[in-house]
Amino acid sequence: MSVPPSKPVAQELQELRRQHQLILNAVGEGVYGLDLDGNVTFVNPAAAVMIDWPIDELIGKSMHKVLHHSYADGQTYPREACPIYAALQDGSTHRVTSEVFWRKDGTSFPVEYISTPMRDEAGQLIGAVVTFRDITQRRWAEDILQRTNEELELQVQQRTAKLRQANQQLRELNEVRSRFITMVCHEFRNPLNNIALSVSSLQRYDSQLTPTEKADYLTTITGNVERMTQMIDDILVIGKIEANVLEVKPQPIDLVEFCSHMLRERENLRLPVPIEFRCQSRQLIAHLDPRLVRSIVENLLSNALRYTPPHQKIWLKLTKRHQQVILTVKDEGIGISPDDQAHLFEPFHRGANVSNIPGTGLGLSIVQQFVQLQQGTIKVKSCVNRGTTFTVRLPTTLS
Repeated sequence: MSVPPSKPVAQELQELRRQHQLILNAVGEGVYGLDLDGNVTFVNPAAAVMIDWPIDELIGKSMHKVLHHSYADGQTYPREACPIYAALQDGSTHRVTSEVFWRKDGTSFPVEYISTPMRDEAGQLIGAVVTFRDITQRRWAEDILQRTNEELELQVQQRTAKLRQANQQLRELNEVRSRFITMVCHEFRNPLNNIALSVSSLQRYDSQLTPTEKADYLTTITGNVERMTQMIDDILVIGKIEANVLEVKPQPIDLVEFCSHMLRERENLRLPVPIEFRCQSRQLIAHLDPRLVRSIVENLLSNALRYTPPHQKIWLKLTKRHQQVILTVKDEGIGISPDDQAHLFEPFHRGANVSNIPGTGLGLSIVQQFVQLQQGTIKVKSCVNRGTTFTVRLPTTLS
């Protein structure tokens, strides 16, 4: 006859169960457990929300019938073909990256999941744990990237057909294509590798890491996700411009306050030499699109910060002349060679002297097109190792 646990032990077990439940509830991925018959033993809130089922209605149900009953095309998914249940048969872990789960209302969403067998203290198989995530956003981003790549390929083919005899121009087109492929591979692979390494370290050394070390890993993951997101956003912007669906919405802007506010946002990013703002007017009103103007100034300042050593100066100048607003960003950075200046505003082009400084080569292409959308012009003057000056001219009122 077993002896009931003492009160302190019982309390400790209860606290441990409570902590495990809190952790399970906090996980952003869907997690549920199955017994040997494939019936649900537990479900975390994230999983219930994603499939739109109340947790209490799922316990004891066949999860295959609930969310994995059909393929993406609607055809029946046999239970014996399901990798989730394979873990209950062969005791092995099964990972799937391209299937769909079904919600209660009959709609589906793409998922990746892993089915891991559970064993008791004696090593006997007692069930499985399934962890899944909704990859709708990732699929969407992949589709956008694929469409962008296909559009670029089509442009390359069209130009090649027209300029078949012009070998020099054909080589230039191949270089553009090569830069695109290299940039995508590099800019996506590096962050993904960093994320994978951080996750692996967190999983492998969880009990050995301090809270500060764990926070550092999470900060690294967040930074790499933001880096990939920014590149996808840039590609989307170019896609909208090329599709002529980006609408210009001018409104009155006090550019003096507008630029001053942007620099205040960056005041802690440029020490010990802050960006110097020069404007002789206390107020300068122009009817422009604030979203586009912000993107223009932001990209030019970001380039200046990226390619200028911290001890060298950067200026933002603002003037008005002949019904035109003149925005100037000047730096004492690494400069741009004459050869690179000829291709400066092409998508995915990066200067030969940028070394390992991160960047996608999309920013200046976006700047040029935002300037043109507002009936303006942009010019560059640069000298290697002596600095660069971008001058943007915009009308005070769009016609």
